[in-house]
Amino acid sequence: MNKRLAEIRSRKEEIRTALESNETVDLRALQDELAALDTEQKELEERDKIAAQINLGQKPEGIQMREKPMTEPKTIESEEYRKAFMDYVVRGTAIPAEFRAVANTTDAGALIPPTTLNRIIEKVRTYGNILPLITRTAYASGLAIPTSNVKPVATWVAEGATSPLQNKTLGTTITFSHFKLRCAVAVTLEVEYMTLSAFEDTIVNNVAEAMAVALEESIIKGTGSGQPTGIIHDLEKGTKLPVDKLEYDTLIEAEAALEQAYEAGSVWVMSKPTFMKFVGMVDADGQPIARVNAGINGVPARTLLGRNVVLCDYLPTYADTLTKTDVFAFIYRMKDYVLNTNYSVAMKVYEDNETDDIIRKSIMIADGKPVDFNSLIMLTGNVG
Repeated sequence: MNKRLAEIRSRKEEIRTALESNETVDLRALQDELAALDTEQKELEERDKIAAQINLGQKPEGIQMREKPMTEPKTIESEEYRKAFMDYVVRGTAIPAEFRAVANTTDAGALIPPTTLNRIIEKVRTYGNILPLITRTAYASGLAIPTSNVKPVATWVAEGATSPLQNKTLGTTITFSHFKLRCAVAVTLEVEYMTLSAFEDTIVNNVAEAMAVALEESIIKGTGSGQPTGIIHDLEKGTKLPVDKLEYDTLIEAEAALEQAYEAGSVWVMSKPTFMKFVGMVDADGQPIARVNAGINGVPARTLLGRNVVLCDYLPTYADTLTKTDVFAFIYRMKDYVLNTNYSVAMKVYEDNETDDIIRKSIMIADGKPVDFNSLIMLTGNVG
């Protein structure tokens, strides 16, 4: 019982006793006090009544309560869909009908939730040493980049004279097709007992690493058939320098072949073992050709004659047995390579009838091509 209500009733009993006694009282004052106590008592009793109705789950009489908000529409960004997606990948449980409607899925099986998808894209863009350097676009298939080898020339003229008109013509165009990059992963039984976030981390790491490696390798030496065209795919493009022996003159010749207009932004690309072969070399003054400094973030910064070196595992290490078609290092302005990617990554789960394995695959549509070869200087073997 409300403590104040007990006090009010006790005071009313005292007033009644005083009125029934023969002692002299201030009748007007007692009447005013009784009126105030009655008002307060009614308010407190009404409040207790409403509180009791709320505890019983009833709608209080005379009180306008806000109705329970309507359930928000289900989206593929919701945690419910992410859990349903995990069940689909891990256990093969079908995506509920309400999610299939909002995800607008067809034969892709299930769209990767945007939360997971965004993390995959972030990983792919920052993974390795090659992807952060190139130019990335996300246009529909059929992107065409016109090329031209003709540049206008300015001429000195006398006062009142004019200069000849020059036609600026565009040559061929570089058109991007679309190739399918497929990554199939197996989720082991242990994933059954992982939390949702751990499951997503597993999928993200597996897909990101596999796709990053495939993309970077195709950027360097892709064939252009069923995959992007690599920088060194066509040995007729750029400048090719056969090497008999790694020496100081090798770097001097390569640097001399690079046009001055392409100095800024051009980097060396080679494997780490090849770079280490340069580390012990010195110039005519006994100064090391290669340098390895610690950057601001502690990451080694490698240079050859002041030019940054990007290491990768997609080129062979220099050896005396390399042929003239084996490129073991090259200089290139990496921003002249364009990778056009469709980021509609989907995942599908199916059973391999031959092996009874549950296959989980992700698909990305991509194509890439070098759009300018003027900065490409390739070092090759000299056998054959």
